[in-house]
Amino acid sequence: MDKAKIVLAAVAVVAGLYGFYHFDQSPAVVRVVCVLAGVIVAVGAMWTTVQGTRFRAFALQSVEETKKVVWPTRKETLQTTGIVFAFCVVSAIFLWIVDASLLYLVQLLMGRTE
Repeated sequence: MDKAKIVLAAVAVVAGLYGFYHFDQSPAVVRVVCVLAGVIVAVGAMWTTVQGTRFRAFALQSVEETKKVVWPTRKETLQTTGIVFAFCVVSAIFLWIVDASLLYLVQLLMGRTE
C-alpha cells in the first residue's frame, strides 16, 4: 500500500507541474495553484506512509533535542564573532603577503623587476 501512496505522490507532483506548463496562457496565480495543489496532495499521500511516519517522529525528536540545547549568551556570541572576524583579517593579510611575495619572485625570475 505504501508503494501506491508513493506513486500517487509522484503522480501528483508531476500533474501539478504539467498544469503549470499546460496553463501557460493563464494568470500566474492559476499556475502556482496547480503546483501547490500537486505538492499538497503529494505531502498528504506521503504523510501516511511508513517513511512519513518515521519522518514525523524524527522531526518531533529533533524539536525536543533543540529545546535541550544551551544556547550561547549575547556576550559569548559577540566574542566568538569578533574572533572569527579577526582571524579572517589576519588570514587575508597573510595571503596577501604570500601572493605579493610570489608575484615578486616570479617577476624576479622572469627578469621583469622594476
